[in-house]
Formats: sequence, structure tokens, C-alpha cells
Amino acid sequence: MDRQNLTLLTDLYELTMMQGYFKNMDRNEMVIFDAFYRSNPCGGGYAICAGLEQVIQYIKELHFDEEDIEYLRSLKIFDEDFLEYLRNFHFSGDIYAIPEGTVMFPREPMVKVIAPIMEAQLVETAILNIVNHQSLIATKTARVCYAAKGDGIMEFGLRRAQGPDAGIYGARAAMIGGCIGTSNVLAGQLFDVPVKGTHAHSWIMSFPDEYTAFKTYANMYPSACILLVDTYDTLKSGVPNAIRVFTEMREAGIPLTFYGIRLDSGDLAYLSKKARKMLDAAGFTDAVISASNDLDEFLIDSLKAQGAAITSWGVGTNLITSKDNPSFGGVYKLAAIMGENGEFVPKIKLSENTEKITNPGDKKIYRIYEKESGKVKADLICLVDEHFDEKEDLMLFDPAEPWKKTRMKGGTYHIRPIMEHIFHKGECIYTSPKVMEIREYCRKEQETLWEETRRLVNPHQVYVDLSARLYDIKIQLLDQMSEK
Repeated sequence: MDRQNLTLLTDLYELTMMQGYFKNMDRNEMVIFDAFYRSNPCGGGYAICAGLEQVIQYIKELHFDEEDIEYLRSLKIFDEDFLEYLRNFHFSGDIYAIPEGTVMFPREPMVKVIAPIMEAQLVETAILNIVNHQSLIATKTARVCYAAKGDGIMEFGLRRAQGPDAGIYGARAAMIGGCIGTSNVLAGQLFDVPVKGTHAHSWIMSFPDEYTAFKTYANMYPSACILLVDTYDTLKSGVPNAIRVFTEMREAGIPLTFYGIRLDSGDLAYLSKKARKMLDAAGFTDAVISASNDLDEFLIDSLKAQGAAITSWGVGTNLITSKDNPSFGGVYKLAAIMGENGEFVPKIKLSENTEKITNPGDKKIYRIYEKESGKVKADLICLVDEHFDEKEDLMLFDPAEPWKKTRMKGGTYHIRPIMEHIFHKGECIYTSPKVMEIREYCRKEQETLWEETRRLVNPHQVYVDLSARLYDIKIQLLDQMSEK
């Protein structure tokens, strides 16, 4: 985790292809690769982009140490002239990307790499590894937070994450997606995000009785006193003992600034409603009732529908692993190669599966908003030299079914590019916001979505359209390929 140079965090075939390009130096053309995904995770209507800051760090540190070269030499598949070339290797290209926290949709480039093909090829694996993971967890978190309808969500998944890195960067992504805090102390230190937690059942069990355990904890942490009440019997023992401790604190003049109980087992709807009545009857109407125990967006949504008196949720395994959808599915495909005249020649990948046919060329993304509502109407992928006037009518059409068209009248929509220039000729020209700033931006981004797109089941899919020029190029390439 401490090693910043992740140059060998790549698939072997990236390096063998690099050597092939090196041996044919006239084949080291400038190229464009797009990283994108084909379908929204978790059956949702959108995804959240995350991981860009780590991509930036990776590119900045991209170089081959002597020990890296020695290891590659030991594989006995790389020639000395290629290994010598690697000694001075660095990234010299340009990178464009969708900023972290931005809502995004299938088939549009999350990251666009413009570089000599050897450089662009090498960075494929690491970029996908980083962006796929964090975007997945940020998206899952956004769904969980949406289900909670404004209640606080705490990320509690470190012990169940698939390794330390997944725990650390998963916690970072969870904060971007909307969590109010994480139990992961190292993530708190690294990313300057709130850390939160209570105590375990072992704390209760280590004392002679439950009341003494609660009392001791309250004496130590009076301003953050959330007591775990289900170690023995939630309603007969846990909640009454918590109320006893809260009463003693109030009588002693100790301010009850943040206090309450946590439920970690049993029927959370039933127990929370019973506990709420008990706390209210004792005069603790502002006591927090938090819950954990294998929660996800669907269970939280169901508990809310049943009137559960829970206002704070600790979500662990199902969030940090995105258990029901553990892979984001991002891919990295060649989109263009620079020709002899210095202009990019569009390239396309064919497939018998329509969704796997790529969009060719040097592209950018415009987001189209309905002015009246401020909501996203569609995304428009177009060529980099295309511009649109908001005062003029805009024709949008479905590239899969081009007869389906929508005309947006001039003055009724707002349009903005959503990709940022990150690296220029190998130098980073972008400053990443802090995680909590990205979190706030992400919250506002989600507010631009229609509720129909945010719903958990069978959401409305936002249209991702192609400009007429890009669509024509794609059809021309398809026709040319079919004639071969």
C-alpha cells in the first residue's frame, strides 16, 4: 500500500505488446483510448465516477525502477534494447476524464488517453483497476444513501473488504457516494474524512454486567454515547440499561449532545419501534437509534416502508464489496490512430453483441439539462470540434433506434461539457478537490437526476446519444467493415 510506483501493476500482455511496438518503432503512433462501461451496476439508472485522484498519482509516479527492470529481465521474454528503453520511460501524453463525484452513464468515456501507443497501452490495466473499483463502491453507496432518505449512512466495511487497499479506497469512494463517516481510521487520516464508531459486543461481555459496561463507556465518551443494546436481550435488558445510564447523565448535568442506541440483530423494524417508544416515554425523544447487520439499499428501503424508527445506519459488507454486483465492468478500447497527415483516423471494434460495438474517434461529452427543471435530459457524445448553440434547436436521437428523435427548442435547455483536461503533454494540470468537497459535488449531481432514474428497481435510463456527425462516421466504418 505504501508503494507509490505501481508501474508493474499491469497485465503481462501490456508489456509484451509494448515490446512489439518498440520493435516496430514506426508503429508507435499517437492513439486515443477510451475507458467506459456498458451497463449501470446494481441494475441502477446511473453510476458515480470515482478514483481519478489515484489515477493521477499513478500516472505521476509512472517509471521503471532498476528492480522492476531486473524482474522483467528474469522473465526471459524481453530484449535488452527494450529494457534499456524502459529506464527512461515516462508518460508524455494527454488525459481527459469525468471528474470524481459526477453522475455518468453507459458508453461514454470516463477517461480518455491520448498518447503514443506504448504509453497508452501500458496504463490500461491500472486505470481500469482504480476507476472500476472506486466507481463501483461510490455508486453502491449512492444507492444506499438514496434508500435512507436523508438518514446518515456510516461505512463499516473494513473487516469484510477484499484486502487493505479495497478497504481504504472503498471507504474513500463510499464517502464520495454520500456516507457521513467511516469506521476506517487510516482512511480518515489519508483522506481527511470523519471517522465514527461505537463499541463491540465484547465490550459489554468483558464487564460483570451490561449496566456497568454502559456506564463506563458513557463516562469515557459522554458526547458520543451510542450504546449497543442487543448483547443479551434488547428490550428487557439493553434498552432499559441504556435509559438508566442516560437518566443518570441527565441528572448529573452532563449534556446529552449525541447519544442513543445501536441495534445489530433481530427484527430491526419491530425492535426500533419498541425502543423508540421506550426512549420517548423516558424523555429521550432526541436519542439516536442506529442500526447495522447486513444492510443494503433494499433492506433499508423495506425497513423505511415498515416505519422503522431508525435514523442512522451502519452499512458494511454489502456496501464495501457491492456484494450483489461485485464488478463495475469498465473497458478500455482503441478509438483512433493518428494518420500521416497529423489527424486522427477513427477506429471501431465490431462485435456480434451490439452493445460491444465501440464509438470511434476523438470525442467529448455534453450534458443536456432541461432549463425549467434543471434535470438531466440526455448526454450527447460528439466529436471534439463540435459545438452547439443553446439558442438553437437541438435534435437528439437514439443511436440504436435512430428513428426515435427528440427536438429540444432553443432556449429551453442548458448544455455543458463534463470532461476535464487532466494531463497535458505528461504534466498534470488538474487539482483534485478534497474528498468531502467531492462528496458535496456528488450530492448536487444526483439532484440533477429525475426521481425515476434514481429509483432502486427498474429505473428510467438516461439517454446517451451520438451527434449526427459521430453517428455518420460510425455507420460508415460499420459499412466499410461489412464489405471486407
